[in-house]
Amino acid sequence: MIATLKKIYTLEEYRAIADQAPERSEYRDGEIVPMPGGSLNHSRIGRNILIYLASLLRGSNFEAINSDLRLWIPEYQRGLYPDVMIFEGEPQLHGDRNDEVLNPVLIVEVLSPSTADYDRENKFRIYRSIPSFQEYLLVAQDEVFVEHYTKKSTGWLLKDFNNLDQSILLESVGLELAIAEVYHGLSF
Repeated sequence: MIATLKKIYTLEEYRAIADQAPERSEYRDGEIVPMPGGSLNHSRIGRNILIYLASLLRGSNFEAINSDLRLWIPEYQRGLYPDVMIFEGEPQLHGDRNDEVLNPVLIVEVLSPSTADYDRENKFRIYRSIPSFQEYLLVAQDEVFVEHYTKKSTGWLLKDFNNLDQSILLESVGLELAIAEVYHGLSF
């Protein structure tokens, strides 16, 4: 057997590559991991959530941001691209970077078949190291199903939603997210 060595990149090397690359990639403790492309449903759900939450948050102290902005997680040396993030007040930038943030209160991931397990387990564990992080939404793209995690003093509470008539109380931002708005324009 021949062992293959994987190249380890410094953060500066990753940033230089990411700034020039046509596709996005995540930085995972020295490794550059290409991000898979999304489906039409994935894109529509992400758009629906962003537009709906942004409109509800207009005029408040909260801001919804799309997946173009990299979330830097210092404890794990990870640069990740959540589908939607919400910030209370001004997003805290990582050093002098204007493309890396540190402090979302809410993160949304639209699940893809290739990344669903990672989003539920490893990525959620990594996100939990963010002091400001209070809520996590995992949204299925092939059926009406949303997993809602809320940070409590005793740990993380999970509630599932699978009906278009339901709404999710987003405690961190003080509003309700209608499931029908999440899946608006989709058919399965």
